[in-house]
Amino acid sequence: MAALSDTISLAIDKALAAPHGRHAEILVNDGPLRQTVIALKKGVRLAEHNSPPAASIQVIRGVLQVSGEDEVVIQEGHVEALTHQRHAVEALENTVFLLTTVTSIPGRTSHTGQIPVVDPEV
Repeated sequence: MAALSDTISLAIDKALAAPHGRHAEILVNDGPLRQTVIALKKGVRLAEHNSPPAASIQVIRGVLQVSGEDEVVIQEGHVEALTHQRHAVEALENTVFLLTTVTSIPGRTSHTGQIPVVDPEV
């Protein structure tokens, strides 16, 4: 595995060269835990999508806007918990961020943030 700084530099270079302006690379894949370096060229928008049960974004370079039910701008060096609602992501500058997700939590569904009600009679 390359140093994180090398992975970040390579990711933004690949995003800038890619026709769709983005690049992603999984760094950690351990059971329900995922850590992914994602690079987006300025102006690239990831369309609205579901959120995993738990996630955070750490912007390493650039500025990112997360929109959906609420809107938040995440500056370089900042970490934010991701919304539990559907959301979109847009790079306001050439941006690299670390997305940390937990893909499953017992008793919790994707992006709703709600624990399902279980009928004890079933």
